[in-house]
Amino acid sequence: MKKIILSISLLLLAIAGYSQGSKPVKLDSLVSITLPAGYQVKDTMGERIFSANGAYGYMIAIREANAKNNTPLKKESDLNKVLKTYIQGIKTQSGASAALNVRDTVIGKRLKAKTFTLQNGDGAGSITYRNFVLLYTQDVTYTFEFVYPDNRADMVKAEYKSFISSITLSPELQRNDQYISNAKGLSQINKIEIFGGGGLVLIFIIVMIVRKKRQPVLG
Repeated sequence: MKKIILSISLLLLAIAGYSQGSKPVKLDSLVSITLPAGYQVKDTMGERIFSANGAYGYMIAIREANAKNNTPLKKESDLNKVLKTYIQGIKTQSGASAALNVRDTVIGKRLKAKTFTLQNGDGAGSITYRNFVLLYTQDVTYTFEFVYPDNRADMVKAEYKSFISSITLSPELQRNDQYISNAKGLSQINKIEIFGGGGLVLIFIIVMIVRKKRQPVLG
């Protein structure tokens, strides 16, 4: 019971501390996020990196301009391929690491993103986790990262949730800024229904043919 009360207290303190000591920060005219006061900004060629220390984790927001001749994506499957490539690139840069719980998420109720946790070990038993949210648009890729050590895994949930939930998109940013076509093709359920139904029809036809052959011929 004491552990439960302590966990709840830590969560409430994290939320309160994050809310009081933070403010919205514009990554550009389209995307903003709330960061703790005293955040730092680093500008490089086509990239802006915002970083800050939270109560339990280290927060990073990256705005990276895509190539000027970047080809618009046509379908949602194309977006999935691009995000998969980004995840693989992050893993490669991080050395000995594993991408955990890779899954889809939605930001601003209209844009698709990928979220996952990268687990890094130093070989001596120390483990660091990096929670990622990747948001791709034709012109810019946004990366949101929350870093914390293994011994804070139970403490960071509220702070991480507040950090990611504070991502705000301009109404100008729409789904077609990610990919053009609305067509998604057949879902796995649709495929099962179609091919399963076709199989049943085929079985029915075969049964009817066999029955007809077995019927006695009346002379």
